[in-house]
Amino acid sequence: MKTQVTEWLTPLAQQFPAVRFKREIILEGGDQDRVTPTLAEVVKTAGGSAFSANQEEAQVAGKVDVIVHSLNDLPTAVHEGTLLLTTPGPREDVRDVLRGATLDGRTTRGGLDAVVLAAAGLNRLGLMPEVHQVLDPAVFPPSPGQGALGIQVRIGSQAARLLEQTGDPQVDACLRAERALLAELHGGCSVPVGAWGRVEPDGLLHLTATVTSLDGSVQVTAAGAGPVDAPEKVGASVATDVLAQGAAGILESIRGP
Repeated sequence: MKTQVTEWLTPLAQQFPAVRFKREIILEGGDQDRVTPTLAEVVKTAGGSAFSANQEEAQVAGKVDVIVHSLNDLPTAVHEGTLLLTTPGPREDVRDVLRGATLDGRTTRGGLDAVVLAAAGLNRLGLMPEVHQVLDPAVFPPSPGQGALGIQVRIGSQAARLLEQTGDPQVDACLRAERALLAELHGGCSVPVGAWGRVEPDGLLHLTATVTSLDGSVQVTAAGAGPVDAPEKVGASVATDVLAQGAAGILESIRGP
């Protein structure tokens, strides 16, 4: 997360030389819990989002003015009284990377045969392995919001006014479509939903999405396109398509009673 904050702050410090930016690290349940096997269980234990609850609490209390999130970790509904600014650009690599024994002859720590990691995180940390396989996002759509930063502020705050003209509208449209789809599916970062929004040469916003059962035996896929200035409609339309194909049953079986 320190790397992501630096990525966001560096151009802003140049844009607003008279403003002093002070960093504060706030750990979340997902950062501290190294034992619980799934994020869904971490969320139950933490009593809120695994990667944003403590930060939002600090923001609402006025202890911090801005939160820099990994957008794929942030719930689709932010805390009352706050909002997300236009998503910064450029977006990091959205793709996932496969690394494991099948590729380099070694096993990962813990005896796993392979792991799937976000290319964005590996790139930011300079940890991309020499031997790896990049997965095509058209076939393996990433987690909604992957590779993007979410900038959260209090509505009407000085920080909101200062930063309201920052961000990349085209990147923002792609992310809004992905998050709209996720919201329609009532999903979060702990459910197997993939979404990839991008603006193609035809000038339209294209969105590809998948919902997959935990054992991989069932998967539904849908794709759609629409105007860049109507990303929520594109997301809702694609969500309706995957739901019509049986996505609701997959998600219900994962969430349980």
